[in-house]
Amino acid sequence: MADMQTVQWFPGHMAKTRRMIAECLPLVDCVAELADARIPQSSRNPELDALCAGKPRILLLTKADLADAAATAGWVAHYQAQSLHTLAVDCRSGTGLNRFLPLLKDVLRDKITRNAQKEQNRPLRVLVAGIPNVGKSTFINHMAGGRRAKTENRPGVTRGRQWVTLRGGVELLDTPGVLWPKFEDQSVGEKLAFIGSVKDTVLDTEELAARLLELLAPHYADALTARFKCKGELPREGGALLEAVARGRGFLVSGGEADTLRAAGTVLEEYRAGKLGQITLEWAED
Repeated sequence: MADMQTVQWFPGHMAKTRRMIAECLPLVDCVAELADARIPQSSRNPELDALCAGKPRILLLTKADLADAAATAGWVAHYQAQSLHTLAVDCRSGTGLNRFLPLLKDVLRDKITRNAQKEQNRPLRVLVAGIPNVGKSTFINHMAGGRRAKTENRPGVTRGRQWVTLRGGVELLDTPGVLWPKFEDQSVGEKLAFIGSVKDTVLDTEELAARLLELLAPHYADALTARFKCKGELPREGGALLEAVARGRGFLVSGGEADTLRAAGTVLEEYRAGKLGQITLEWAED
């Protein structure tokens, strides 16, 4: 079995973001927390509970189009049973986002009533938070009907404080993605690395791709065989799986050796893009 990497990534700007969130919370009425539907538990920053204590919260499980639909439904039910307002959404296509503003206004109905009684026409202000690469800027851009926040498919792009005004008297505050200083459970860090929330440059991509293949093979063997044109029965060990992918795709170097580095990049890129199918790595019942 491929070894689990020790994954750690907490650059200085993340500590700054943590302070920024704490400073901005008194300005907002609600927190919209975004997590990745493929790893809903691992992609939730545990520090947000303490940081956002006392503020109403809505959890958006993003990239639901890339996750197993039955698993996502299980997670929505799990969180709602904990009285956490939860929506499964796809921020790129907008699927599910039409339910966000009605839910926000339901969650904040007492505040809306109080503002009306005081004849105060104040906007509802929402802080958008989450780890890197879960789609915060894409969510804001879709809600705003255009490109308002800088988006890029790599962690650490959003900087500074950006307020975005929506129709209907709602303002969203975009915040940079923030992790937490230490992953107590290294499997959490590993899953965050799989989805691209940890910078690839701090990782051994061959080891990471081998681990991902090892986790996927028992449940998604047919998808791997079809996508990577692997011949014969899939091996169980990650290094051998990576070599099978390289040979299936024709990634060879001089002497006919398998180019496992190129294969690793391809495995990670195609998993993150959903080209292997709708795959969830965490199930609520577990």
